[in-house]
Amino acid sequence: MHCPVCPSTSTRVVDSRLTDPGDAVRRRRECEECGTRFTTYERADELPIVVAKRDGRREAFDRQKLLRGLVRAANKRPISDEQLDELAHSIAAAIRRSGREVQAEQIGELCLRGLAELDPVTAIQFASVYRNFSDLSELEAEVRRIRSEPLVGEGQLAIGEGPVPSDPEGNIGGSPAGPPRGAKKGPSPRRRAHAEHT
Repeated sequence: MHCPVCPSTSTRVVDSRLTDPGDAVRRRRECEECGTRFTTYERADELPIVVAKRDGRREAFDRQKLLRGLVRAANKRPISDEQLDELAHSIAAAIRRSGREVQAEQIGELCLRGLAELDPVTAIQFASVYRNFSDLSELEAEVRRIRSEPLVGEGQLAIGEGPVPSDPEGNIGGSPAGPPRGAKKGPSPRRRAHAEHT
């Protein structure tokens, strides 16, 4: 490790900790020659994930594309940017745990259930585009499905610990959760729980 100030390679680690959300190790280092302190981040190389589309095409998973879709669905709804970014991170982590290839339908289901946990209306807006409903009865059937499924269904991926949106403890029928988009808020229970376990 080279010091960023002098050419010395003699440095020592004075502090190490996981970053939030825990995808990297942050190390504070000190140069033993000039005394300069600096920070490095270590992340594991992520294997590429392939998304299998409905029409048979395959493309690389893109977290930013996922986040853009969530942002569009939550337009003018009381969901903060931080909540959407955390949801995108949780979905990406679930996808990575599932293996090297994931079906596009599984990603859509994760988005739908994650949004339903944050705000039922946003989930319905997302479903109306994602499912491409032909009439109102199909939309009504989807709302009933989200409300009635107590567990993650076959072919779906679990987002993380805690109740799923349609769990009896979930809030699919409740009022929207979280502050308006852009408002500052403290860490979510899921993020606090993650920090306590790391």
